[in-house]
Amino acid sequence: MEYIVFFGAFILFLIFIFIKGAYDARKNRKKFEQKLLRDYGKLPEREYKLERFARINSYYLKHPKEGQIDDITWNDLDLDEVFRQMNHSLSSAGEEYLYYTLRTPEMSPDRLEHQEEMVQYFDRNERQRVDVQLLMNQLGTMGNFSLYDYLEYLGDLGKRSNGKHFAAILGIVLLIVLCFFQPSVGIVGVVSLICYNIMTYFREKNEIGPYVVSFAYIMRLLHVCDGLVKLPIPVCEKEWEVIKKHKAKLSGMKSGSFWVLSGGGGVSSGNPLEILMDYFRMAFHVDIIVFNRMLSELNKHLEDVDVLAGEIGCVETSICIAAYRRSIEQSLENEWCIPGFIKEQRLKLEEGYHPLIQKPVKNSIATDRGVLLTGSNASGKSTFLKTVALNAILAQTIHTCAASCYEAPFFRVLSSMALRDDLGSGESYYIVEIKSLKRILDASAKEGCPVLCFVDEVLRGTNTVERIAASTQILKSLAKGNILCFAATHDIELTDLLKEEYENYHFEEEIREGDIFFNYKLLGGKATTRNAIKLLELMGYDEKIIREATGMAEDFIRTGNWGSSES
Repeated sequence: MEYIVFFGAFILFLIFIFIKGAYDARKNRKKFEQKLLRDYGKLPEREYKLERFARINSYYLKHPKEGQIDDITWNDLDLDEVFRQMNHSLSSAGEEYLYYTLRTPEMSPDRLEHQEEMVQYFDRNERQRVDVQLLMNQLGTMGNFSLYDYLEYLGDLGKRSNGKHFAAILGIVLLIVLCFFQPSVGIVGVVSLICYNIMTYFREKNEIGPYVVSFAYIMRLLHVCDGLVKLPIPVCEKEWEVIKKHKAKLSGMKSGSFWVLSGGGGVSSGNPLEILMDYFRMAFHVDIIVFNRMLSELNKHLEDVDVLAGEIGCVETSICIAAYRRSIEQSLENEWCIPGFIKEQRLKLEEGYHPLIQKPVKNSIATDRGVLLTGSNASGKSTFLKTVALNAILAQTIHTCAASCYEAPFFRVLSSMALRDDLGSGESYYIVEIKSLKRILDASAKEGCPVLCFVDEVLRGTNTVERIAASTQILKSLAKGNILCFAATHDIELTDLLKEEYENYHFEEEIREGDIFFNYKLLGGKATTRNAIKLLELMGYDEKIIREATGMAEDFIRTGNWGSSES
């Protein structure tokens, strides 16, 4: 009777643990759902480990495409920060695809239109959006590495045969049978063979250990795929069909995967069942056998894994875009617009602003030829160039512009702005700069969509006479054919030399009460003010330096020759 009571109490305890676990899981899920709803439309707050952020470009590197944003342009425009501002993803697949999207402008409207349908659907359908996000959270990330890091090195494992493992198991079975006829020989043989298996187990386990992480991610990927295709989301029907097709090809990986993905490879959690299973693994290499079979299946279907990661990432990217649009309205208190694409080679931007500036000054421009910007130091020239460039890229990637209106054709976008000496190769600033400009000219010579380029202080790395002469000819080349060029310069002489090719715009400042103020508003025509010497005065430089510098500048403007100002 006592045993029955004890057994009954034990069963009730197990039922209680099961119910409590289910209750806690449901409670945590509900809490996370509320967090997703609460955070939607807020700017994401997350820390990026250097190692992980360095691998967010993995999907992009594996999928090169004509017209992608190159490293120079990406760095010129601080697009890493733009990515961080819109990265609401919960999975590695999502954040890697979002990064890929930002670096891969579309050159036709088809994909953008479908993406727009998904973005608007997820923004309007809260329940479906949260259901997808819950699944993406189950997929999660891979820490500091990308799935593609592991897949790239699968070949290092070579061809792994299970022959020796099956031979060892057969040997153990035969020796067990031998125990019934010659117990002493059989027992010694069984113990010896099991000891040998245990000794070789850890060596092989260490070899496959790093890849088990990727296998676990792929199994989660398949599980998430199962969940996604069950969700009734009409705009994702095409994605669901692709997922079903490629997921079916990986079904062979599921069989027996439990042995590989559970347990601690000999370091168990203390659970008696897990301890028993660990010893079983060590004695019979069952997890290594299953791993080798899974590896063989995976090597046959690497492309299918890539397709699944891309399709899932595409869906989550649509949610990121929807959340980013909300964050523009709620967190940044600005407006955004859907771009309009036209065939004519012209660009129109109304109330455009830089998306990384909290309280930006908005500017408008409409042009069908090159734009030459002049103005004082720190007056807003570089920020305006970045504003136009970023809006062009955002238009063709996330179909969202930081403006009230954007109209332009599909462009290939390149810039030459924030350059520096290349110490690694020993190249001077000037060499780096002319190479950067040459790549824009080379791109324009290729057939395809027109080039939209941005140049800040062309050829600043050389002397004045040659700079103006060379700059004039380069900028003339950047105003021909299928190029639309926006350039900023301090060389006011260029405004007259290039008046046939470029429209002149400028920014200016106001000096009052011993200080300098900028309104950052774009104005027509060329700049008529300079502030370099005035800034020296405001910073407290010696009056003699200010007086003589002013005199030299005025003499040059009057005579065209450099002399010296008398004290």
